[in-house]
Amino acid sequence: MDPVKILGAGPAGLSTAITLAREGYPVEVFEKNSEVGGRFHGEYQGLENWSDKKDVLFNLKKMNLSINFTYHPFKNLRISNGDETWGFKCNKPAFYLVKRGQVPDGLDKGLEKQALDSGVEIHFNEKLSQEQADVVATGPHKHERFAAAQGIVFQTELDDMVLCLVNDEAALKGYSYLLVADGTATMTTVLFDRFKNLKTCFRETVKTYLQLLNLDIKNPKKIGGVGSFSTKNIYCEDGRLYTGEAAGLQDLLWGFGVKNAVKSGYLAAKSIITGENYDKTARKYFNNRLKASLVNRFLWEKFATFNYSLILNHIHKSDDHLKYLNNLHKFNFLHKIIYPFALMYMRNRYENLKI
Repeated sequence: MDPVKILGAGPAGLSTAITLAREGYPVEVFEKNSEVGGRFHGEYQGLENWSDKKDVLFNLKKMNLSINFTYHPFKNLRISNGDETWGFKCNKPAFYLVKRGQVPDGLDKGLEKQALDSGVEIHFNEKLSQEQADVVATGPHKHERFAAAQGIVFQTELDDMVLCLVNDEAALKGYSYLLVADGTATMTTVLFDRFKNLKTCFRETVKTYLQLLNLDIKNPKKIGGVGSFSTKNIYCEDGRLYTGEAAGLQDLLWGFGVKNAVKSGYLAAKSIITGENYDKTARKYFNNRLKASLVNRFLWEKFATFNYSLILNHIHKSDDHLKYLNNLHKFNFLHKIIYPFALMYMRNRYENLKI
């Protein structure tokens, strides 16, 4: 049997590889960098728990993945616009913080170990053209970006917390966040417009957090990245399968993409194993979610009045914040009505995106 060739050793590529290898398929992964998670430096990212009713860790286990990485569950978080702060509480974790990059207890190293233990052969510092690959999992398209991020990861004496900031001076049409767990912190600004202002906005983010907290920053390292998104997703082309952000899979509202990456990798692997039509199964699972996130982004920007306090007050009144977010990520009746108007608006906003 010829090996299945996968381009990219991120969560999408490795989840594909692990599922295939555990079913007896020979698998080769080609990664242009010298290590997994090469774009990251130990910063925290979130495995969100609001777009599905089942817990994300339960779903990862159902997709043949072991939880061999450290995770920090958070049921509570605070959101501030610089003037007012809202506290949000959930009955179960709203998300789990996991580290990215070359850290022993991080998500990337955990997936790498599972792949190697399953017999996957990973070729580092090797490039493979898309035409030579069976599965493409190369991450975001920089020329099709809808968001850009800049920040730092550092050590701190702060207690564990999640504090988000919605303020157009600190993060134009986006948000900033401070994630702290076990003495490691990530502070990042995410912009959804005017990316050239990233440095200025991040300076304002730091200034605001210094005003809100007794913030200590030790051994900071710079971090950053971009996100790409599409509703005209290419899942299959000339026999190749596309996963993760290579297929345009992201959340246009807040940019939580790790779970989508892993799920698409799993679906791609299952299609190879069972002969199912990956294009059909991926569209069935993702397309309405992508449409909902497009509408959510439209509503977020249109109702960002009074420095986002109108939106936050509305969400805060909900009895169950996690249930509210779950409903927000379904393509419901209201989404379907708004979608044509949101689509027109977003096409004008992002002429570079395939939507």
